[in-house]
This record gives sequence, C-alpha cells and structure tokens, in this order.
Amino acid sequence: MLVAAAACPCPPLLVPEVAAGAAPELDAARAACVDALGVLAAARPDRLVVVGPQQGTGSEPYAEGTPGSFRGFGVAVDVRLGPAGDAEGERRLPYSLAVAAWLLERTGWRDAPVEGLGVGERLAPQRCLDIGRDVAARAGRVALLVMGDASACRTLKAPGYLDERAAPFDAGVARALGTADLAALGALDTGLAQELKVSGRAPWQVLAGAAEDAGLGGSLLYEDAPYGVGYLVATWS
Repeated sequence: MLVAAAACPCPPLLVPEVAAGAAPELDAARAACVDALGVLAAARPDRLVVVGPQQGTGSEPYAEGTPGSFRGFGVAVDVRLGPAGDAEGERRLPYSLAVAAWLLERTGWRDAPVEGLGVGERLAPQRCLDIGRDVAARAGRVALLVMGDASACRTLKAPGYLDERAAPFDAGVARALGTADLAALGALDTGLAQELKVSGRAPWQVLAGAAEDAGLGGSLLYEDAPYGVGYLVATWS
C-alpha cells in the first residue's frame, strides 16, 4: 500500500557539477527536493520505488545498485540507485533515475530498499495507472519518488519555444499534485503533454494509480519555470 510519495523534477541541472556557474539558480528546487525526501523517510516505508521517464512506450525495472552517470555532460559524477552494492550487468540508469539516485545520495537515504522503474514517455495512461496499482501492492508500506518535468515551452528561450498552452497545463498539474487529485492526473492529455515536451506525464499517472484508496493528502513545495521549463516539487502523505 502506498504510504507516501514525492514528486520532483528530473533535469540533470539539479546536479551542481552539471549546472556549473548556474547552480545557485536551482538551489530552491534542490532544497524542496530534500524536504520532499524527508517526508518519504518519515513515513517509514518497507520499500521505495523510484519512477522516472525514459524513451519509448514500455516500462523497465532497475535493481538497487544500478549505476548511472553524468559524464555525458562533461562532469565526472557517477551515482548508484540506493545504498546497496553493485547490480549485475551493464545496464545504466536513464537520466531521470540518475537524478533521483543523486538526490538519494545527497540525503543519505538508508530508510528502505530501493528499486527503480523507467516508464516510457508515450506509455498509455491506462497502462500507467495499472503499473501504479501493481507498484503499490509490492509491500505493506510503499513510498514513491516520482521524477518528471512539466512543460518545456514556458518562454521564448525554452527548449520547446513559447507555447501559450504551457502555463495553464503546468498550473493544472501543480494543482493536481498539490491536492493529490488522482482524477486530474489520470486525465492528463497525452497528446498535449507530448506537444509541450512534458516528461512527467507518465510517472504522474503511475502515481495516480498507486494512490488509489490510499487516502493521501498533497502539499506543493515548489513551483517555478527556470530556463522556460516547469519544475514542481510536491509531497503526498
């Protein structure tokens, strides 16, 4: 059963070494993410499942200890998912889960075993909800760390240029995450999210499925759009 959840953005720029001189611009977002992970720890979960977007239309599990890296951004920063030792094989975390792994290391997570789940950005909403229900049933007390960005079309210099639909879309997501509105998250428009370059749509819908019958309340900790991309931090408990 889901006992707590945190929604955090997943830009590699959250990692100060990647952001370099611009790192202070996301200090408030980093602080909010740390606070959100504190809510997860306080819930004393039996298991933490980290959900993040990746390319494709399917879903893929990642074992505790799976490595990730930000060397593709020119910095020697390597991470592992959770506190356990090496995972077998040559698999690497997608960037969304690598950012989550970095946050967990930053906060010294030792509160429960960790597993990762990458969900395709084009994964159908009903499939996302079904995956969420399955995740919530994996242990008596499950916590979710849900990674994903809102639109990337908030300004002229945004990765997706300016789209007037972006701000209202992001505001709707912020309300849904801040109030734990499962119906609103489940009803997010897949096509519009794709056009607005929203990476968090599928993970948020996994959260909606996991939270059914959990009776959780929401709190929005952070909402901003630096670099023209919507970043949101929320907790459910």
